[in-house]
Amino acid sequence: MSKRIRLTTAQALVKFLNQQFISIDGIETPFVEGIFHIYGHGNVLGLGEALENNPGHLKSYQGKNEQGMAHAAVAFSKQHLRQKIFGVSASAGPGSANMLTAAGTAFANNIPVLFLPADTFATRQPDPVLQQLEHEHSTDITTNEAFKAVSKYWDRINRPEQLMSALLRAFEVLTNPATTGPVTICLPQDIEAMAYDYPTSFFNKRVHYVDRKLPTQRELDGAISSITQSKRPVLLVGGGAKYSQARDELIELSEKANIPIVETHAGKSTVAFTHNNNLGGNGILGTSAANKAVMNADLIIGIGTRYSDFTTSSKTLFDFDNTTFLNINVNRGQAYKFDGFQVVADAKATLQLINKHIGDYQSSYAEEMNALRLEWEKERNRLAGIEFNRDNFTPEISEHFSQEILNAYADALKTELTQTAALIKINDIVDDDAIVVSSAGSLPGDMQRLWNANVTNTFHLEYGYSCMGYEIAGALGAKLANPDKESYAVVGDGSFLMLHSEIVTALQYDKKINLLLFNNSGFGCINNLQMDHGNGSTGTEFRNLHNEIMNIDYSKIGEGYGLKTYSVNNLEDLTTAMEDAKRQSVSTLIEIKVLPKTMTDGYDGSWWNVGVAEVSERESVQRAYAKTQQVRDNARQY
Repeated sequence: MSKRIRLTTAQALVKFLNQQFISIDGIETPFVEGIFHIYGHGNVLGLGEALENNPGHLKSYQGKNEQGMAHAAVAFSKQHLRQKIFGVSASAGPGSANMLTAAGTAFANNIPVLFLPADTFATRQPDPVLQQLEHEHSTDITTNEAFKAVSKYWDRINRPEQLMSALLRAFEVLTNPATTGPVTICLPQDIEAMAYDYPTSFFNKRVHYVDRKLPTQRELDGAISSITQSKRPVLLVGGGAKYSQARDELIELSEKANIPIVETHAGKSTVAFTHNNNLGGNGILGTSAANKAVMNADLIIGIGTRYSDFTTSSKTLFDFDNTTFLNINVNRGQAYKFDGFQVVADAKATLQLINKHIGDYQSSYAEEMNALRLEWEKERNRLAGIEFNRDNFTPEISEHFSQEILNAYADALKTELTQTAALIKINDIVDDDAIVVSSAGSLPGDMQRLWNANVTNTFHLEYGYSCMGYEIAGALGAKLANPDKESYAVVGDGSFLMLHSEIVTALQYDKKINLLLFNNSGFGCINNLQMDHGNGSTGTEFRNLHNEIMNIDYSKIGEGYGLKTYSVNNLEDLTTAMEDAKRQSVSTLIEIKVLPKTMTDGYDGSWWNVGVAEVSERESVQRAYAKTQQVRDNARQY
């Protein structure tokens, strides 16, 4: 008879997590770094007791907001290229529900995180327990059913022995590149504390081997044929290429065959922008260089991309009549997109074989890539030099605000600084190996276009979910993953107001992060969207009941938390603040007052399919609908 050990369910969970290892390319490391938690009545006496008394190597961090700490866990795993994870634990009811947004963020980005929401009593003795929902048609439904929509695997432990099969299935999903994402194991609070005689073999060291799936000979032959028969191929680098660590292989293929590289939001910084063949981000938020290359390509080599709406400009960017697709992806469903030739295999391993067998093939680009890069460099330099003029100023987002309104913003915010000039200046100042994190609003567009990532895996843009509030928690997660590097959150004032509580966690655990807070007093990105489509400016500017522009002093908020803070409104002060922030040992906040409408606008091929009102009293909306419908009718439907 096998040996057994008597443990509570929570104790068994912690003991199991300590024994999970991952092996990639022969390198074996612990897979679970630790657990973020906010304790409540649903988890403090179960999981809390287990973590206090026998945590093993697991690090324990006290979060301040359930969504915030879970976003930090997402960012940690993303920055670690999905090779390490955190668990996140919250109490029953609202505490667990508050993690749903972060679970959706992890799901959309295919990032492994172990969600451990507390649950109601399995015995149901105290029903309805504090924070329990009561459904008339079923007592079995709790808040945690909502996690099913945002989990790659979901389970509830109603008996202590169920933990064993649930965890084995959970970790298969978490460590499988083709299926990875958030896993939810719901823990009824009475079951957490209930004891069981577990087989000791369950707690033996487990190594999860991530072997690189090789393409079949048919797939390899087809991939090489697709490339060698094309004249104008483009390498579209997605997040899967970054997680596969395919940088060297991408560079080799690009240089050997003279193929341009363009990047998705998740793929950016797989290959540094310093490489001559890298044309930057593509799609709605793309550079003119990348989009022109993609629009004129006869073959798109999609490597680890899921072809999101923004990457494809709502399926209008590519010349679908003349362009074919070669899709290399570990996920079979993603490889099927756009009727492409499917290679269901690891990106790095596949590219190694392609490089070995492609021969002396050369694309027909000649010096065209260099010309596209120089053209974009000229445009970027123009954007860096834009200055406000109180008498006659045409912002990048034109025909929205009058000169009078722009002057009113300059007066209210006491600034004449433009967003593009500020961001490019920051890019010039930060260390090349610093991590920059962003997520939502107008800043991701500027980041995707303007930020030159000069070191691999230093650009961290969450744009699978574009979740407002991710940025600051994400910067903390990135710092935990790379403690020796500076970590910057590039965040707008709208996103800052959504969620900034993990500032306190960063201070509490002495994890220095730097917040670059762009303040234009509103939801600038959505204001652009509504006005671009014929609507007036409503519900998106930060104005009071007297229609006065609000000027919130965010630097004072940061100072109250204990950050080293700066407030700047010109490039000289921004430079001084950035340099001084590097010297600080404590977390910093630089509030950057910028004018609205001074972010980048779209370039060639940038079109976004949005729901414009089909019927409206506004002629401007009617015109916008007609224009949208015309483009929509010509867009690819699947």
